Amino acid sequence: MRSLHLEKKGLRGLAIAESFKQNSIKSVLAGVVMRRDFVIDGFVFGSATLEGNDATDTILKMYDDLNRPDISYVLISGLIVSMYNIIDIKNLSDTLQIPIIGVSYHDSSGIEDSLKHHFPNSFESKIHEYEKLGKREKITLNTSYDVYIRKEGCTLNEVKHILDDLTLHGSVPEPIRVSQLLAKTLLEKGLSF
Repeated sequence: MRSLHLEKKGLRGLAIAESFKQNSIKSVLAGVVMRRDFVIDGFVFGSATLEGNDATDTILKMYDDLNRPDISYVLISGLIVSMYNIIDIKNLSDTLQIPIIGVSYHDSSGIEDSLKHHFPNSFESKIHEYEKLGKREKITLNTSYDVYIRKEGCTLNEVKHILDDLTLHGSVPEPIRVSQLLAKTLLEKGLSF
């Protein structure tokens, strides 16, 4: 497992966010490679099935498509995407051998009831995947906003350090903000991957 070299000015991360419409079959995933000094160094795209189970594999493919061994971590806007397509953060970290950080912006009491409602015949497997994510941890950023994170392959202190470096204002780190804008624009233009 490669560790986060927080002393490196050119530390590169892959930030991934999604966009979808309620009537879509798939969401658009956009990835941005950004250095800690906010230099954008690459883009990658993918898709995930709404209510599916393919988001983890899509992220692995996006990482492979980049062919960038200089990426030191992956930052994901939420680990439950595309209407309950649950990302296996441990699988990502074990496979890629780099830290994985999932960031969300609101406290939540859980999604078990929603999973039972949306998946009446298969909610057990979805709940199992959800429980594997573990509990979220709250971090108060230097901007005074709270975020909720799940992490693999790094410490809470390292996560706070990198998120403080990457968050210019509010609660959304700049690489995620850019990947969200990109995913939304691609969806609005009707592009799919």
